[in-house]
Amino acid sequence: MDAQVNTGTRSPNKHFDIEMQLLLDAIYLKYHCDFRGYAGASLKRRLVTAMNRFGCETLSQLQDKVLHEPEVFPALMDYLTVQVSEMFRDPAYFLSLREKVIPLLRTYPSLKIWVAGCSAGEEVYSLAILLREEGLLERTLIYATDINPTALKKAESGVYSLDRIAGFTSNHQKSGARTSLSDYYTTGYGRAVFDKTLRQHIVFSDHSLATDSVFAEMHLVSCRNVLIYFNRQLQERALGLFRESLCRKGFLGLGSKESLRFSSHADAFDEVVREDRIFQKKNLA
Repeated sequence: MDAQVNTGTRSPNKHFDIEMQLLLDAIYLKYHCDFRGYAGASLKRRLVTAMNRFGCETLSQLQDKVLHEPEVFPALMDYLTVQVSEMFRDPAYFLSLREKVIPLLRTYPSLKIWVAGCSAGEEVYSLAILLREEGLLERTLIYATDINPTALKKAESGVYSLDRIAGFTSNHQKSGARTSLSDYYTTGYGRAVFDKTLRQHIVFSDHSLATDSVFAEMHLVSCRNVLIYFNRQLQERALGLFRESLCRKGFLGLGSKESLRFSSHADAFDEVVREDRIFQKKNLA
C-alpha cells in the first residue's frame, strides 16, 4: 500500500501537533487502535484531509466527533490507513520470488505465508495466483492481515473495478506469468470478481503491527509499503514480529523504499535480492 491523499484546503494550526497527540491518545483509549507510532508527516497530511471530509476546523473538533459520534471512527480509519495498491505491483519483486524464493519453498511439505498490511487484497491475490502458477497454492495457507475492517472486507470480496484490470494484467505478465490473468476472474457490471478457489487458501484477519503479537510460524512474510508510514520505534517492533514469526531460512519481502539497514534485526537476515528487498532469515541457533 502507498500514500495518495488530497491534502485539502485547511492547514495545520499552531496547536496541530498537540491536538494530534490528544486525538491519537483518544483513539487508542476508546478503540484500542494505536496510531501513535505512525510517521508524523504522512499522518498530518491524512488528518488534514480528514478534517475537510468531516467539516472540522481543528483536530479537537474531530476528536469530539470521534468520541461522541459512533459512525465517525470507522470512516476515519480510511484516512488513517493507506489503501492504494495494485496487483503484482513492482513486478520485479514477484519475478524474484519466482526465481529465488519459490525453488526453496518447494522443499516444504506445507507452507504458511503472511501478508501484513494487506489493504484491499491486491498483493494477497497476486501471491495466490503466483503460487497456483507454480503448483504450490494447494499446500499453502496465506494469512492476510490489516487493521482496517473496511479494507479487509474489500479484500475478502476479491472484487476490483474493471478499469484497473489492464494495469494488473501488464504487471502480471512482467512478473514472469505462466498463465493469463483472465483465467482467474469473471467480469460483469464494470467489475472483475476473482476466483473463489483462490480465497479458499486465504485467511483474512484483523491484526495490528503496533499492538498484536506473532500468531504462527511462517515461511514467507511479505509486508511492502507499510513500514514507510511508521516511525523508527514502530518499524523495529514490526520487524521484530516478522523475525520472530519466520522459521529458520524463512523469507521476508519489503517495499522498494524499505530496508533492514539501520535496524537492530539486520544481522539476523541475509540479502537474497537487494534491489527487490527480499531477505532470508539466517539459520541461527
